[in-house]
Amino acid sequence: MTENLRTALTGISGILVTPYNDAGEINPGRQKPIVDKAIAAGVHVLVANGNTGEFYALTVEEAEAMVRASAEHIGGRVPLLAGVGRGVRDACRLARTSIAAGAAALMIHQPPDPFSSPRGLADYVKAVADAAEGLPVVLYLRNDAIGIKAVRELCKLPSVVGVKWATPNPLKLAEAIAATDPDIIWVGGLAEVWAPAFYAVGARGFTSGLINVWPERSVAIHAALEAGDYRKANDLITGMRAFEEIRAEELNGTNVTGVKAALAAIGYDCGTTRPPSAWPLTSSQHAALQAFITSNEIRF
Repeated sequence: MTENLRTALTGISGILVTPYNDAGEINPGRQKPIVDKAIAAGVHVLVANGNTGEFYALTVEEAEAMVRASAEHIGGRVPLLAGVGRGVRDACRLARTSIAAGAAALMIHQPPDPFSSPRGLADYVKAVADAAEGLPVVLYLRNDAIGIKAVRELCKLPSVVGVKWATPNPLKLAEAIAATDPDIIWVGGLAEVWAPAFYAVGARGFTSGLINVWPERSVAIHAALEAGDYRKANDLITGMRAFEEIRAEELNGTNVTGVKAALAAIGYDCGTTRPPSAWPLTSSQHAALQAFITSNEIRF
């Protein structure tokens, strides 16, 4: 893994939205200004086909189109982390496409299959890593019920260089960090609000959907955390917490809705979201979002 990628993974992993046109079809070109704005603000690595990109709402062909487009938009300015997942054959196909597009590393989504087992997950990651032909792999763990033993075994795989920890359990994260190779990079996978707690137990960097709308605030929070200034980081987080609270409503069903509604409100419409995501925001959610945008004077 290059030092550039290692440094980027300890920074902000900006999860890019997937824009749609008025007919609900993907509109990859609409993503470029978002990419440009995020890079100009100092976001360290950008992620195609993450959950804020509605990965599970896309067809495999659409996901392939989006990783190619994201790579083109980024143009090598920052590393591209490409999300892959679903059935193992689809994941391997997306891995090969992402390599060809120029991704610096893969982010393997934790399979939502109701019959996924810890040892089956290891086989899944091995298969995708083999398809990746040595490209670095970052695990995306959203369920820590697989246990520390399984996490340890996954982190022993040669291609695995990092883990995005997306479960609200800092103590379990600390246990996982202690049980694995110290060279593994542990990234807070629950965005800015959880970043201080994860930093406190050894994680570095965090994922962010806010970067699509207000990347400058994400970068400021990261800088405060890197400086060990938790008071400043928490003050900055307080100023954007309303945004994350909107996204967390309806069982997180407004997660992407909040981002796309905010983009539209600041003058950059990227279309709706696809079911089962909630669309549009309710009147109360919309009012809260507008108050957040107005109070912070956010513009595109």
